[in-house]
Amino acid sequence: MDNPVEEHVDERSPAVQTPALNLDNVPVGSALDWPIVDADGTLLFTSGTILATTDERTFLFNHFRPQRGDLLDAGTQAPPHPDTQADPGGPLTLKDMHLEIGALIGVRPQLGSGAPMHPCRIIGFAPNHALFVTPPMHDGRMLPLGLGENIEIVAIASHAVFRFVCTIEAICRSPFDYVVLSKPGVIRRLRERKSIRVRTHLAVRFGIGENGDSYEGLGLAKGISALGMSLAASWTLGAVGDRLRLAFRLKSKDLDTEIETTAVIRNVHKGNGPGEPSTHGLELDQLDATQQMAMKVFVFDRQDDVVYWSNGLK
Repeated sequence: MDNPVEEHVDERSPAVQTPALNLDNVPVGSALDWPIVDADGTLLFTSGTILATTDERTFLFNHFRPQRGDLLDAGTQAPPHPDTQADPGGPLTLKDMHLEIGALIGVRPQLGSGAPMHPCRIIGFAPNHALFVTPPMHDGRMLPLGLGENIEIVAIASHAVFRFVCTIEAICRSPFDYVVLSKPGVIRRLRERKSIRVRTHLAVRFGIGENGDSYEGLGLAKGISALGMSLAASWTLGAVGDRLRLAFRLKSKDLDTEIETTAVIRNVHKGNGPGEPSTHGLELDQLDATQQMAMKVFVFDRQDDVVYWSNGLK
């Protein structure tokens, strides 16, 4: 006897469908019937996207763990954090660094400059330019600090990284834990480059050109800074000066943000042979305040960056 229910089991039943994809599941040259996401839920391709070449499909499986998005929850959230604005020009004063409440800074004792930096946030300013900051943490505990102790501080601004020394004036426990730091001493600009870079493995959807409502391909950001990234793709996306549309998701300790922006190609390194990816140096040029903060939080939270600072600020 025919069983109409069994006729549909192979295609429809969740019991036999799994989110994980393999090469044979992903078509080339025809529209996807479902979105593709990474194992953590990061969107890689929307439904309806067409993978143009087998190289693009191979790139997808070489660098990510593709899953069917309709079978895997990929929900996201975006926190309403404010951002800092910075200009490296002019006198190096606290005011001219344009640090604002919420800005990230790195802290370490001045003695023993080989110690790593510990992140904390600025939560206020006094009329005499003293700083109020959250306690720097280490292994889930407040970093031991002493009254009158001098500490080194690294502050991340949009276009430069600065270092200065403050004295601990107070360690307060009420109404919450915070630390009062003296007016900064001599402020030094550490780097003229726009921002420091960290290694990463970040899925980035891209579209060719500045305008458009969809994305044509998927790339991998192997390095990222507060204002740019190094993007690998299965084919060369354009020449120096061309523009791209980008969409990617940033995750940090206290942050999960979707970024949609545009970028300018600043340099291109083509693959050495057939099937090898091309790498593009991109400058992100249309980040709003929330997106800029998300980029800086992401960079700051990368452990490689903290180690880099601990070795490079002597």
